[in-house]
This record gives sequence, C-alpha cells and structure tokens, in this order.
Amino acid sequence: MGKQPVKLKAVVYALSPFQQKVMPGLWKDLPGKIHHKVSENWISATLLLAPLVGVYTYVQNYQEKEKLEHRY
Repeated sequence: MGKQPVKLKAVVYALSPFQQKVMPGLWKDLPGKIHHKVSENWISATLLLAPLVGVYTYVQNYQEKEKLEHRY
C-alpha cells in the first residue's frame, strides 16, 4: 500500500482593484430590508428595548429628584 500522488485543481478568485461594484447587493433596497427585518422581529425588538427605555427613564427621574431634593 504505497502512497499515490493526487492531482488537484486550484481555483483562485480575486477582485480587480479597478472593480467598483464589490458589494452592490448590500446597499440595494436598504430601507426595504430594514423594514422587513423590523416587521419580522418586532416582538424581540420590543422585549429588548422596553427594559432599556424603562431603566433610562427611571434613572433620569431619580437624578432629577436628587437634584431637587435640597429645596425641601
């Protein structure tokens, strides 16, 4: 059982430095893609953002009360 060499074909992909349209599909219909993602995942987005907004509002309210505490 000797080792036999295996011929491989190599395929090399390269971009030309003069190629201007490297990722045209990424920016194509961007507002539509964002709308689709948001409408598809609105429950997850709400569950993520609601606690963050609540904590931020609570902190702002607490700091405002702390600033006004010396007046009483």
